[in-house]
Amino acid sequence: MLEDLNTDMINSRKLGVQAIITLQVRVETLRDVEAAVDVDMEGGNSLAGAGLSDGDAAGAVQVETLKRTANAAAIAVRRKDTYRIKEEISLTGGKPNMGQILWREMKLRDVNVKPLDGRLHLDGEMTVFVIYSAEDENMPVQWLEETLPFSGEMEMSDVKEEQIPMVTVRLAHKDIEAKPDYDGEMREMDVDAVLELDIKLYEEQEVELLSDMYSNMREIELNQAEACFDQILTRNVCKSKISEKLKLPQAERILQICHNAGAIKLDDVEVGEDCLEIDGVLEVSLLYLTSDDTSPVQSWVEQVPFHCVAEARGIGEDSVYQLDAGLEQLSAVMMGGDMVEIKAVIALDFLVLQPVCQQVITGAVVKPMDFQKLQELPGIVGYIVQPEDSLWDIAKKFHTTVGNIISANELADDQIKKGQRLLLVKEIAQGF
Repeated sequence: MLEDLNTDMINSRKLGVQAIITLQVRVETLRDVEAAVDVDMEGGNSLAGAGLSDGDAAGAVQVETLKRTANAAAIAVRRKDTYRIKEEISLTGGKPNMGQILWREMKLRDVNVKPLDGRLHLDGEMTVFVIYSAEDENMPVQWLEETLPFSGEMEMSDVKEEQIPMVTVRLAHKDIEAKPDYDGEMREMDVDAVLELDIKLYEEQEVELLSDMYSNMREIELNQAEACFDQILTRNVCKSKISEKLKLPQAERILQICHNAGAIKLDDVEVGEDCLEIDGVLEVSLLYLTSDDTSPVQSWVEQVPFHCVAEARGIGEDSVYQLDAGLEQLSAVMMGGDMVEIKAVIALDFLVLQPVCQQVITGAVVKPMDFQKLQELPGIVGYIVQPEDSLWDIAKKFHTTVGNIISANELADDQIKKGQRLLLVKEIAQGF
């Protein structure tokens, strides 16, 4: 990010350039997370697979399993690509023929990237500003400003419409070349631009994980570890509208504004309560004509502050956000005298990821049943449901199954409530 730029003429053949450049560095890491998702019952009922070892157990082992779902953000597409724009611009009838291009500037505005099945759609505008000397040396310096809309698609087989885009677009190459028209007069220009796309497409995956398991025939010891992954918290766009009346520092009368350009600089981004608070400035550059014959063309740069509160429910200090700032609209209109009205729309596109860590099962060891512990449990017992109870916890604790409890108590489903009375029958598995 270019923070400041100053140029000074040292002598007739030398310029002095001073600049402040800020480099923002982001490190991204792709990681694999291992967790058990199911129990592989080889041979019908035997316990095996996924880090599960059958100690001294023999024969068939019936296992009760509890599963849960977890939403994880995964990068489905991560790549860089380019998109080329080639256009022709012709001078209007009132403009003289071109002699030499003295200044050229190209900017992107209102760029949108949308994933579709098998392709990426891209559209926006490119503003082109040119200052040139006329073919007739007696003519004053001329300028031309055009807005070129563009739209196109890039074929990408792994792109899907439901994916969440976070794509940064920048001008990697830009060139304008004067050329003759059909009559041989220098009245046309070839515009050639290459956009570089840094593409990240996320997708939310719903993963089913093995949450718990037990057996009424064997003791099962679970191996657990902490697994960390990201969840997509929010994807949003915060737009900030700017409308400011500014006074130009010009003693002579201003005749016309030739060109305006804007650059967005972010000063501070803070995490607030369910929001991101973004502060920055829009640096507006104006080129204008004055009534001063000694300096008919003048430039002026002014910074207009803006503040944007972007809604992001659930965001915290440990959340990770990606922010891309773009300029959708910019206009500068003379209000009379030396006053100029600046109007702009700034679009702040952001994605917030929330790191989540959970305990997951990575394996299990099967051991013989503790018969003394089993005998101490009553065969039939009446139980009053406690506030923190689930049917799974009750079944595991009293050596039965969820299905048996539902059947014995004629329940409609596995939902229970505090104070409910249940009849529990200890299950004695065959084979003991």
